[in-house]
Amino acid sequence: MASIIESRPINPFEVSANALYTEDTWREPFAKLRADAPISWRPESPFGPYWSVVTHDLVQEVELRHDVFSSRWDMGNITIAEAVNGEGFPNFIAQDQPIHTAQRRVIAPAFNPSQIIKLEKLVKERTEKLFAELPRGEEFDWVERVSLPLTLGMLCILFDMPFEEWRDIKRWSDWASGVSEDNLNEEYRAEFLVQMGEMLARFDKELDARRAQPPTDDLLSRMVHSEAMGNMEAMERIANIALLIVGGNDTTRNSMSALVEAFDSYPEQLDALRADPAQIPNAAQEIIRWQSPVTHMRRTALEDTELGGQHIRAGEKVVMWYISANRDEKIFPDAERFDVARENARRHIGFGHGIHRCVGARLAEVQLQAVIDQIVKLPGRIVPQGKPTRLASPFLHGFTAMPVKIVEA
Repeated sequence: MASIIESRPINPFEVSANALYTEDTWREPFAKLRADAPISWRPESPFGPYWSVVTHDLVQEVELRHDVFSSRWDMGNITIAEAVNGEGFPNFIAQDQPIHTAQRRVIAPAFNPSQIIKLEKLVKERTEKLFAELPRGEEFDWVERVSLPLTLGMLCILFDMPFEEWRDIKRWSDWASGVSEDNLNEEYRAEFLVQMGEMLARFDKELDARRAQPPTDDLLSRMVHSEAMGNMEAMERIANIALLIVGGNDTTRNSMSALVEAFDSYPEQLDALRADPAQIPNAAQEIIRWQSPVTHMRRTALEDTELGGQHIRAGEKVVMWYISANRDEKIFPDAERFDVARENARRHIGFGHGIHRCVGARLAEVQLQAVIDQIVKLPGRIVPQGKPTRLASPFLHGFTAMPVKIVEA
């Protein structure tokens, strides 16, 4: 065993460090890894030893070999951290077959084509109304005024809950997704359990109300009236609710915020969309690739295996860095450039790949298209008023604040 480990390519970069993302300096280390060590071993980190997989082809291979590379919560879950703040988190994407498939089937109909058609009209109306109310010529926080209310408001619709509760849902989402070296302590874990308990108490009221009523299309009703998810234990309910609120808002809201940076850095791309709005759907794919709102996902090897010419031992942690795979120049030429006409933008893996691809991806795309459409229609441009504040996390790639001003032409 020692000789095998000694022969491994060692990752010289601590790519789980918050500073890479808060300081926006992640591009160079991942570029060097893609060139020199597409799969590499980090023997020590705040999260323990782990493999880094950084190229598009190898990330896809790990995703597709789900019989070998496990997502199971009791094997370590889906992030670089062990479990979730020290707790097992048995939601449906932290399961393997057949549990994963059975539980995913409960959720998936909420995002089928007929449902998306209904939601798309509502998304467009809400987005148009919000943009009409944005201040002109005055500084405001894009995250607070645009990204958060749009994405969390949609979650309230999917749950059939009052819109006024979106701030509570945001708080619980932030706690549920808080993967960070700063959170590896008992104080954080204790407060995490408090917040998850509050979330469960609130959602249990909704679940109980749905259970007493005939089935409907909202997500909570689908859960309680299903065989696969209708009788879950408390931690399983917490984990699945947390998954739905994190997946339903964090990734979309961070891509919405990234649009400001993208159009500011590449203003000609906004001009291109104004000249040809038919490119807006492709622009939505491109912003997901360019931002990569989910920085990584993790798997655990169920058996000794090989990947990219390296020997991986059973039980070892394998981290797929989506943020790097979406910058892979072999797949995306001139990958750093935000290009609304990029021919293969849809090949991004910002939503994962294979059986674990995000079940709500189509709704996220619809929401992003609606925001891009409104940006294109603005009589001017969104101008950053200083640097944004970036999320301190190696798991979600996002923003906590973004001061901007709409400057009319």
